[in-house]
Amino acid sequence: MITLTDSAIAAIKFALSKAPEPATGLRIKVQAGGCSGFKYHLGLESESRNGDAVIEAGGVKVFVDSDSQPHVGGMTVDFTMDVNSPGFIFDNPNASKNCACGKSFS
Repeated sequence: MITLTDSAIAAIKFALSKAPEPATGLRIKVQAGGCSGFKYHLGLESESRNGDAVIEAGGVKVFVDSDSQPHVGGMTVDFTMDVNSPGFIFDNPNASKNCACGKSFS
């Protein structure tokens, strides 16, 4: 469903190691909003919820709720330390249009 690059896996592991409360994975949720119609919402999560897809790669888990699953199928998540825009990068084949910020799509 979702592919994580080595950089994304390392970033998730780092975030989990610094979490103020115990967490076992990263939740990716698609919400209405942003400049293009939908936006990605990320957060650390301690366990899966009913209906979640759980993706395991490189020793990390990603949780995706059932409403978000159709929007992220086939997506690749990367992480960059680029000076101008560090953070997660989403290569989503379901997006017909992306905002310049890279965090919003339609």
